[in-house]
Amino acid sequence: MQRLNPPTLAPPVQDLYAHLAIGPPGGRVVAVAGQVALDRDGVLVGPGDHAAQAEQAFANLRRALEGAGCRPADLLKYTIHVVDSSPALIEPVFAAARRVFGEEFPLVPSTWLGVAALGLPEWLIEIDALAVAG
Repeated sequence: MQRLNPPTLAPPVQDLYAHLAIGPPGGRVVAVAGQVALDRDGVLVGPGDHAAQAEQAFANLRRALEGAGCRPADLLKYTIHVVDSSPALIEPVFAAARRVFGEEFPLVPSTWLGVAALGLPEWLIEIDALAVAG
């Protein structure tokens, strides 16, 4: 996976992403459905808590990638859907991602979307993604 930040664009905000991610030739694209803060048994983790829900959703994203034979380095792009979005949530949500991914935190194109609601009213965070398995 090649990650680029063209000099003709502003640097990534807070160094949280890369502007471009280019998958290897011949790789297969893996689409990951929106991951929410449900544990393995379908129980919501962190009701009312954006950071706790983000950590579980990122953990689920990591498990989904692993299920497809991918590593965090294979992530091409992800989108974070956030109910009641505010700038104050950026740090705790990305801190949760860093806890889940550690040194493997993927600096790839990402989108933060503030949304009115998700599939169920208690869900605050949902993360969908694309990866490329080589």
